[in-house]
Amino acid sequence: MLHISNTVTIADWEIELTAIRSMGAGGQKVNKTSSAIHLRFDIKRSTLPDFYKERLLSLTDSRITKEGVIIIKAQQFRTQEQNREDALERLKKIILSATVVQKARRATKPTRASQKRRVDSKKRKSQTKSLRGRVQ
Repeated sequence: MLHISNTVTIADWEIELTAIRSMGAGGQKVNKTSSAIHLRFDIKRSTLPDFYKERLLSLTDSRITKEGVIIIKAQQFRTQEQNREDALERLKKIILSATVVQKARRATKPTRASQKRRVDSKKRKSQTKSLRGRVQ
């Protein structure tokens, strides 16, 4: 069972974990052990509240397919158990990131004093550059 918040949890049957062979350089055991974890989580079939489902499906994340399935491949660690924990933690982060509401941006204008300072500095630069010209 994966605890997302105090009220939201995901049951084990909703998360499909598969052990696969890890990529990259290896030693003698590289072709014998399946230490990487392939996690699949179907958003539409899950028991998450509708608010979570809508927010997750609206995310533009490459790990979420068009069908609404989150796919995570964890192969950072050498042991299967550590990769399993890593995959579950990353799933939890994706779900929690969907619940964060962005603060609305308020349009602002520069103050009159800052505009005057900007124009004055441009005039000074222009004057300096014009003095660099050929002497007549």
